[in-house]
Amino acid sequence: MSDMPWGRSTKPMSTNRRLITALWLVMLSVIAANAQPPIRDYRRAHERQILDEFTRLLAIPNVASDRENIRRNAQFIIEMMQRRGLNPRLLETATKESPPAVYGEWKAPGATRSIVFYAHYDGQPTDPKQWTGTMPWQPVWRSGALESGGRIMALPADGAINPEWRLYARSASDDKAGVMAILTAFDALRAQSITPALNIKFIFEGEEEAGSPHLGEIIDLHKELLAADAWIICDGPVHQSGRKQAVFGVRGDVNVDVTVYGAKRPLHSGHYGNWAPNPAMLLARLLSSMKDDTGRVTIAGWYDGVEPLGEAEQRAIAEAPAYDDELKSQLGFARNEGAGKSLLDLINLPSLNINGMSSGDVGALARNVIPTTASGVLDLRLVKGIDHRQQVQRLIDHIRRQGFHVIDHDPTDDERKQYPMIAKVIARAGGYNAERTRMDLPISVAVIAAVQSTSTQPIVKLPTAGGSLPLSIITDRLRTVTITVPIANYDNNQHAENENLRLQNLWDGIETMAAVMTMKPKF
Repeated sequence: MSDMPWGRSTKPMSTNRRLITALWLVMLSVIAANAQPPIRDYRRAHERQILDEFTRLLAIPNVASDRENIRRNAQFIIEMMQRRGLNPRLLETATKESPPAVYGEWKAPGATRSIVFYAHYDGQPTDPKQWTGTMPWQPVWRSGALESGGRIMALPADGAINPEWRLYARSASDDKAGVMAILTAFDALRAQSITPALNIKFIFEGEEEAGSPHLGEIIDLHKELLAADAWIICDGPVHQSGRKQAVFGVRGDVNVDVTVYGAKRPLHSGHYGNWAPNPAMLLARLLSSMKDDTGRVTIAGWYDGVEPLGEAEQRAIAEAPAYDDELKSQLGFARNEGAGKSLLDLINLPSLNINGMSSGDVGALARNVIPTTASGVLDLRLVKGIDHRQQVQRLIDHIRRQGFHVIDHDPTDDERKQYPMIAKVIARAGGYNAERTRMDLPISVAVIAAVQSTSTQPIVKLPTAGGSLPLSIITDRLRTVTITVPIANYDNNQHAENENLRLQNLWDGIETMAAVMTMKPKF
């Protein structure tokens, strides 16, 4: 589709074209703004109906590896779409062993172009014991954020619903909120007899939090069905300042398990300390060798190949609200990594994070032993220009340079005798690369205008989000572009305990999705 007006043109914009683009933005803002009052009216008249459906969806456990419940989620969404007349169907792999994607469509009379709206219905694994006063899949309302003293409460049967109330449940923000906002936007437009000028397609994925290992196969099996001029991704939070965002790229991601070994059985730390190798200490030293005191990754070649940002992307970062000091105050630390660089600068660089470490026991279970193994899970975030397989190899090469023999299995007795230090390194399935769409494409300008039309404040335009999504899997196969329009509150605790959604963010998200659905494709 590169020959279409919304395609991947690589020619720089002329001054005249920039002027025309600015006029388009103003025109589209006016068009989209006119659609907001009826969308808001619909939402206000159906708030309890919307929230009842949403909480029933949130009550279904949704870890991708939980085959039975993940299919319960898919079936619930199928039924949601059937009630709306969206002709839903499951898109599955050939073996039908993986979580299915749910597809539906809204065809506009005479439309020649299409856009896809994407969200995912699976969520991160969670430990219920870490939640405060609630359970992950038992949706609970609070009068505000838990950290600010928000009290558990019941939604009133009638009367006003405070938009500052929060709904606590796994995937309340990431990303069943996206599913709900998209389908409710459709409801509002149809109820007001507002027909888009584009064919609208919907796809809700069921294993994004597991790395989307089967999304490529699903796309390959249904390429014609999923072809579109653009994919609009509803996932992630708005800017920390509370402003709405349009995000044009995401970082890639791959997770790596690292295990180092000591003796074959636990040893008394008094009898064998100072003599038997301690794998916890070995792992700590290995991991500390990977970063310097400023947080810069010291692995050779880690930043090689980074594709630089263009002029428009650099300008967008410069125009974004400066919010680092406020964030540090909220989060309770005095010094950030990055040697003085801002958060927005740093998320445009590859990173290395320790997701977790394990060796022996702590707290009441701590014992005077030398453990047998120590393990860590590393999270490698990527940017444009760096391949996830290449980055894993750089990590492995670094571990070897620290004196470890690297294997992909538990060591044999012969290997234990031969090598003084052994590390098992395994890259988890589901890794993928970063993706970024140019911010000056006509489709990009149209999305910016649509989102801006729903806000009285200037929206934030970011070249890259800090999080990751499988967008390179989509663009590599479909020769399309992807643009992310997030809606959740930034303090939503996604991926952690006490995940929540501020109600006003859902209401705003419905209006935003409706505005994007009603963009005009002809300029």
